[in-house]
Order: sequence, then structure tokens, then C-alpha cells
Amino acid sequence: MKGLLSGLIALLLTFGGGYFYGKYVEREVQQAEVDRLNTEARAKEQALAAAVTTTAEALRKTNEKAKLATKQRDAAIDSGALKLRLKTTCPVPAATDTAVASGDSAGEARSELDPTFGKALFAIAEEGDRAITKLNACISLYNQALESQKGIK
Repeated sequence: MKGLLSGLIALLLTFGGGYFYGKYVEREVQQAEVDRLNTEARAKEQALAAAVTTTAEALRKTNEKAKLATKQRDAAIDSGALKLRLKTTCPVPAATDTAVASGDSAGEARSELDPTFGKALFAIAEEGDRAITKLNACISLYNQALESQKGIK
């Protein structure tokens, strides 16, 4: 009886020790997997941060170039070097003068816009261009983030 009880205790101790050792080994394996996945996630995060920085820098440079072009164009409008002309029609009939009109308009009716109004029109168009550029940069970053996250389950 004493041998049976000793054998049963030894069996239980062996089973319990094996069970707890197996849990320990499994915990170590799981911790190694978590560490590996964390390292991958950090690498992807750093790559996305670099992409955001690169895109933001490119967007900043594009905006600076656009501002410079705007200043140059506004200066040309103010100096009169750039004139904003539109094709127009007049409801009043033209004089019956049959003389040939001089200039390159070939007798076409044209009017010149006020420089302030022209600059305001350009400003509205440029604001739209800047918004579209920002949107395209955001879409590009979103697509990069989506592609980088496809491997994560």
C-alpha cells in the first residue's frame, strides 16, 4: 500500500511538474512571438513615419514653389506686364466703319479685367489646387498605410 501511495504521489508530481514546465515553455514561446511581432510593428511604424515626413516635406516644397509663383504673377499683374483679357460681346451694334482693326485680335472684341479682380480669381483657383494637392498626399499616405498593414492578421 505504501508503495502504491508512493507511486501515485510520484506520478502526480511528475504530471504536475510536466504540466507546469510545459506552461513555462509555452509562455516563453509566446513571449518570443510577441517580441517578434512588436519588432515588425515598430519597423512598419517607423517606415510609415518616414513616409509621412517625406510626403509632408514634398508638400511643403510644393506649397513654397506655388507661393513664389503667385508672388511673381501678382507682381507681373501689378506692373502691367501681365494683362488679363477676355473675349466679350457687346449688345450695341458696332459702328459701320469698314476700317481694318489694328492689333492681333483680328477684330475680336476684348476687355481687360481689373488687376485686383484677376488676382482674386487666381487666388480662388490656387486655393482649390492646394486643397487637391493636400488631398492627393493624404490619399497616397492612406494607401501606403493600407499596403503596409496587409500582412498583419
